[in-house]
Amino acid sequence: MRKHYSAAFRAQIIIDLLREAKSVSQIASEHGVHPNQLYRWKAQALKNLPRVFDAERDKQSDALHEQQLERLYAEIGRLTTQVNWLKKKSGLDRAEN
Repeated sequence: MRKHYSAAFRAQIIIDLLREAKSVSQIASEHGVHPNQLYRWKAQALKNLPRVFDAERDKQSDALHEQQLERLYAEIGRLTTQVNWLKKKSGLDRAEN
């Protein structure tokens, strides 16, 4: 049966690896994880490191998107009001009933 390690556990081990205060073998022995697994986790962490900074940019992008949605919904509301007023004034709303 395979062991499953939490993301927090893996992150802590990766931090220990990056500090280079101990060898990979020492860290593996302390935590009961095979050294090859530690190398894979480290490679995966380094590969995905740029995404950490992309997440910050994504938050800014999400905020801008929300502002844009609010403006568009406000415009839709304004236009809907205008269309309803025009229908009422032209008599088209009575024709629909």
